[in-house]
Amino acid sequence: MKRTIRAAEDNSSGTPFTPGVEVGGFIFISGQICQVFNTVTLRKENVAEETKQVMENLGAVLKGAGLGYEHLVKCTIYMTNLQHYAELNRIYLSYFTAGDPPARETVGVKDLPRGVNVMISAIATRG
Repeated sequence: MKRTIRAAEDNSSGTPFTPGVEVGGFIFISGQICQVFNTVTLRKENVAEETKQVMENLGAVLKGAGLGYEHLVKCTIYMTNLQHYAELNRIYLSYFTAGDPPARETVGVKDLPRGVNVMISAIATRG
């Protein structure tokens, strides 16, 4: 059975965007950008700040499922400029304090929604 997952601070119900879906013990998290929940504000002063907001958004959806970053098993990172790869990695890795980050790939793309530079989708598990 499928269950919708939302962050506690997310009131986007009624929109065509579902932050996360749980099925069979797996949580599939939609691509998160640097938009601050419940606002139209983008936090994109630089790639580091943008990545922090994206990771905070992922964390909020995980928390909505009763999970944390340690439950992530797979991430897909989309970037419009791979020149910022090292900077993104520095911020991204800081969210995995146990030193065991999930499997992932990083994909260079031409454009992302709302002109952002980074988007991350993820899969987590309860197992």
